[in-house]
Amino acid sequence: MSMTATAQWAALPDHSAEIARVREEFITAYGYEPDGVWSAPGRLNLLGEYIDFLGGSCLPMPLPYRTYVAGALRRDGVLRASSLQMPGDERTVVIRDIQPGHLKGWFTYVAGVAWAMNQEGGRDIMLPDEFGADLLINSRVPVGGGLSSSAALECSTALALLELSCPVRDECPEADATPADSDALRARLAQVCITAENKMAGAHTGGLDQTASLRCRQGHALALDCRDMSARQVPFDLSAVGLELLVIDTRAKHSLADGQYGSRRADCEESARILGVGQLVDVEDLDEATAALGNERLAARTRHVVSEIARTRAFIELLDEGPLEGVRLAVAGALLNDSHDSLRDDYEVSCEELDVAVEAARAAGAHGARMTGGGFGGSAIALVDAHAVEGVARAVAAAYAERGWEPPHFIRSLPGAPAGRLD
Repeated sequence: MSMTATAQWAALPDHSAEIARVREEFITAYGYEPDGVWSAPGRLNLLGEYIDFLGGSCLPMPLPYRTYVAGALRRDGVLRASSLQMPGDERTVVIRDIQPGHLKGWFTYVAGVAWAMNQEGGRDIMLPDEFGADLLINSRVPVGGGLSSSAALECSTALALLELSCPVRDECPEADATPADSDALRARLAQVCITAENKMAGAHTGGLDQTASLRCRQGHALALDCRDMSARQVPFDLSAVGLELLVIDTRAKHSLADGQYGSRRADCEESARILGVGQLVDVEDLDEATAALGNERLAARTRHVVSEIARTRAFIELLDEGPLEGVRLAVAGALLNDSHDSLRDDYEVSCEELDVAVEAARAAGAHGARMTGGGFGGSAIALVDAHAVEGVARAVAAAYAERGWEPPHFIRSLPGAPAGRLD
């Protein structure tokens, strides 16, 4: 294989510059200063794919790529929003008039959050009748890359609307219990964003993406138990042991609203019904379960889910034991490899671009590699020695060039900061 292909690296955002830009663009759009700027990260899932709606364990981490929202309070019940990704497409809606099925495109995620805040209840989350807001949005999370750009948009919007509404609500979180500090409130906001994605955007996902964006912490991965959405922070300092996590954006776009996600979820729910368990996380004997299903497709879906839950728990145990070195590193790489193979063969959510990226990364020396996110395109990740990252990226780029594909983009990823107010 030729190694002459050039790897295209995505630039890490300059957060100070991003804050300044979104403030300036707000002034240009609306003619006055915003009250604040909020942001939320995309997420990278280390392990636990297609598990969040089945009660298993997931292990996400926040990305350094974020969606930024500059916002200001209105007192007329109107929500107005503009996005730098959709120039000239300013949207306006009366918050109390928002209904599922009446909105299209990117604004669905924004207005859907306002609608869901009122559906979830609680005087400290519901938006008062007179509350309105002007929002200016700039997303720096790669769209269609399987890195949860939609969740970053929802979570940054939720924080902005909640904090902007404080002056006009009867109850508001105190200064020492704002969404920036309270994990319990962040968990509730995550559910708001999940409701928006499920019922307004029509993507029947679980809660992994929104929970990760709001509840992860810098320098950590989030061990998330999806049976009750309880979570704990797990240190994930790769640089201390000379490792990096290479993100490979295949440039093959994916969508969770095209029926593929829903069909996999339906298969798993049907398997659970046949097996007489509440969720597939409750399956104790995999061989017995797959034999009882009597359907190869359902057996394969179940095999992925049960084995992926076991892999995720094993990876969390490795991180709890200590740094990824020696045997622990070898086991971690094998778990990543097994996860991709299972997603490709049993769950059938990979694609040629993802498979080529993963195989090229492994052949070039990655300890392990797998697709991440919903699949059918999007991104892959590779656990790589820091000194070998450039070489692995060139090998993947060369594999794409040999096939005449659009060059992939590469991201050096460290766990970023959670959603919050930035100014």
